[in-house]
Amino acid sequence: MATISTALRHFKEPTKEQLTQIFFSLPPLESGEDEEKSVQDSRMDINAVLSLGEAEDSYAGKLHIMPPYLAFSSLDKKSVRFTIPLSTIRRVERLNARAGVYALSLLTWHGMKIIVQLTSLRPTADLFCSLLRDALKVELQRGQMKLVKTFVKTCYSEVLISDTSNAADNEREDGSLITDAADGSNPEISYHGGLGLKFKFPGDPKKLREASKIKLWTTYLRNHGRNLTLLRYPQCTRLVQVGLPNRLRGEMWETLSGSIFLRFSNPGYYERLLEENKDTTSTSTDDIEKDLHRSLPEYAGYQSEEGINALRRVLRAYSYMNPELGYCQAMNILAAAILIYMSEEQAFWLLEVLCGRLLPGYYAPSMHGTLLDQRVFESLVQKYLPIIHDHFTLVDVQLSVASLPWFLSLYINSMPMVFAFRIVDCFLCMGPKVLFQINGEQLLQIQDDGGFLNLMRDYFASLGDSAHPTSPDPRARAITVFQELLLVSFREFSVITEDIILGERRRFRGEIIHSIEAFSKRGAVRNLRSLGRFNKEQAGSIYDALYKAMCIIPPLPIAAPPPTLFTTATGEGHEDKPETRIGLRTFRQFLSEIASWARDEKIVMNGFQQRIDREVAEHEFIDRLFYFWDVGCHGALSFQDLVSGLDGVMFNDLMDNIEWFFNLHDKNKDGYLTKDEVLTLSESFLFIFRYEVGDAYLGAVSRFMTNAFEYGDALLPQIPSKSEGESNNAEPTSPPPIASNQPYLNLATFRMVVLADEVLESFFETDLSESFKLHPLPEMELPTSQSGILGDLWSSIATDTNKKMFNMFTDEIGKTIGKHQVVNKPSIGRYTQLEEPKARESLLTPTLRKSLSKASILSGTTLTSTSEKQASTSTLSVNTSLEPPKSLPTVPDSGSLSAMPMLQAVNAAALMERTHFAIDDAKDDDEEDEDEDSLGGHDHDDQVMDEVFLFSGIADKC
Repeated sequence: MATISTALRHFKEPTKEQLTQIFFSLPPLESGEDEEKSVQDSRMDINAVLSLGEAEDSYAGKLHIMPPYLAFSSLDKKSVRFTIPLSTIRRVERLNARAGVYALSLLTWHGMKIIVQLTSLRPTADLFCSLLRDALKVELQRGQMKLVKTFVKTCYSEVLISDTSNAADNEREDGSLITDAADGSNPEISYHGGLGLKFKFPGDPKKLREASKIKLWTTYLRNHGRNLTLLRYPQCTRLVQVGLPNRLRGEMWETLSGSIFLRFSNPGYYERLLEENKDTTSTSTDDIEKDLHRSLPEYAGYQSEEGINALRRVLRAYSYMNPELGYCQAMNILAAAILIYMSEEQAFWLLEVLCGRLLPGYYAPSMHGTLLDQRVFESLVQKYLPIIHDHFTLVDVQLSVASLPWFLSLYINSMPMVFAFRIVDCFLCMGPKVLFQINGEQLLQIQDDGGFLNLMRDYFASLGDSAHPTSPDPRARAITVFQELLLVSFREFSVITEDIILGERRRFRGEIIHSIEAFSKRGAVRNLRSLGRFNKEQAGSIYDALYKAMCIIPPLPIAAPPPTLFTTATGEGHEDKPETRIGLRTFRQFLSEIASWARDEKIVMNGFQQRIDREVAEHEFIDRLFYFWDVGCHGALSFQDLVSGLDGVMFNDLMDNIEWFFNLHDKNKDGYLTKDEVLTLSESFLFIFRYEVGDAYLGAVSRFMTNAFEYGDALLPQIPSKSEGESNNAEPTSPPPIASNQPYLNLATFRMVVLADEVLESFFETDLSESFKLHPLPEMELPTSQSGILGDLWSSIATDTNKKMFNMFTDEIGKTIGKHQVVNKPSIGRYTQLEEPKARESLLTPTLRKSLSKASILSGTTLTSTSEKQASTSTLSVNTSLEPPKSLPTVPDSGSLSAMPMLQAVNAAALMERTHFAIDDAKDDDEEDEDEDSLGGHDHDDQVMDEVFLFSGIADKC
């Protein structure tokens, strides 16, 4: 059986503080509950104006202090943005300016001076400065400022900007290192880099204009900071759209995504994680081994053990750090791609940011994030490309058939890598909206899914061709199809913003969750080894009750259990994958949804309302049932265990139920009940009948105890009393007393005692099996995703806590006016009168019948104080039909939902071999460029600047 996950039900919309952290690419600030209040007190934002000098424009916006970071964003949240650690600030000065102006000068580690003019009131500005000063002192005490010098040495930008560095002498034109001809080794370097330094980077460096891009980026980084202190001005976005140079791509990826802050704040964590788990194996590590050699096999680095080992370490380290997610298909493609430009440690932290923040749910077992964004993508196509959407609907083409692999692998597995990496550049710089802006052409000619796939494959293969091959203008001929694609995407679809995508995700999240849950439910029922006497609908109702119980009380995770506690054997030498098991607390919640006696239902009437309060019952009988159904002695129950356990009681007849109840209390399974077990069985009767009206059931239990002990004593071996002179016909004496833990009552005797009482016979014949009810459960409410003032107001009012407070308030008023009444609802409800039915004629011998009938008369005096108390609480005649059964909606069948085509596309994408594109082949410096003179020998710098100017007109819209 597959695992059952309730993670989708626990989704919560991010708070305002979390949205701010995501916007500034900050890592989650881990703090305990005690520190949470102090962290909130140390945060603040203030209106400010940012300027770097006379050469740069000034930008109004908000300055945020979120220890240990300082961040700024312009008012439009697009033009200017920066996030710098406080440990990189060397000096803060108050500038002597004219009256009424409050300005600060921030000197960063790289010597860049940032001028911030605080435009709020003077008390607000003083408070902000006080918080900033305190935060800087904390960073100094932590010693973080001493780590900056060591950390920046791992960044290539420091080598690039340095005037004394000779790194360029050891590099090829594409940025890879020149190998020592003597031994084939690379020169020693201090900065981090990927496999491309040794195995070359994809593409032709001359066509990619690497030298020109390096010049532009060198100028920008020298004036606007680098790595930890990078300021993102409009020119930065335009340069990213043109494409990052190979040797800077890895560092810029971690800087733009914010993973550089994780690497800075966790030095050595990656190496320690691998060392501590070097001998750890799991299903994730097994899956990783299967996919290693299917990860970009056309790249030279993954045709060697060095590249494969690096990929293995990164994927394993991530599975160790995040064992709940572990490893998912397509994660290997993502990791293999970023390892070309980044070191293992850099790739590890970027993978954490991609899977956790930028692409949430994409690589979860259910892939709910991918399915959700597919639904969002289809909605955007319908809204902004209605002609294409109508055509696709007419010819019955599933957009997700081709688009799902694009999202899952960030286009890396669908188009040439040199172009896919350009999309990744924009994605990390501008966010997930980039994935929804890329589009294609000639879509109206498609007639079926196969044609759609072929068209997109041919289109992606032609991205390096000229967009205007017949144009007389050489500059127009130099524009490629990919460049034109980016320009059209950013210009025509700039209306697609982050807010629109977030709104669409909230809109379709409930639909996707129900689709995935219905699909998982069908899979869980289908994977059952045995349905017993249940049909699939009834097994689905059991699954619904189990899923609801797991949502209320999540099962505890089992840490590294032995194989016998983790898997289920289904054949010789074969073991299934791990399956979800629930503990005792979750089982109590589950049983309260199934069995009427496993919950306490109180009918409350207070003059204002009439309601039923339900609570989960706790008793040794429920615990005994838990371990009785745990036939594998796992200490936890699986879905199969629950189905088999319910099958063993819900379809029984009279004799089968009597035997089932007997075996449930026979602890050592020797076919006998001891005296202690008889008492325990009687307590189980009292628990089940605790809220029944009248004394019928209470009297039945009392008579059972009397009959069981007297009849049990009668069946013990008799010892004849013989003495000298007495005849052999002497009366036998009483049997000797036996210990309370010795075999006492067998099944036949127990059956005889039960059948001697009409009430107990009726209970075992019908009531016991009917107390288990598989009513369809209503669909659980999803977390609220309403936005706006009214939505926030209602979500803050209609909470469980407020409902409980309202009920307590009305109950107190009801008690004051004398109209408060609480009645316990009986779990069986057969008898509603105070009349007690008489016992039938005993099945015992005439000699014993007389003594047992006398004992029955006196049975009322043999009850314990607990029984008397329970009898006194059930002397009201209650109308048990206060809550008639309702027709409750069932979980929608997955056949009516759209998860199956998407999940099939996921599996197809995961197993699909990546097309090899010739344009990705690395070129040597001495190879001739056949297109080098196509423009008459024009300068490559002019080409890059032309492309930058093309993006300049649309930068403000993106």
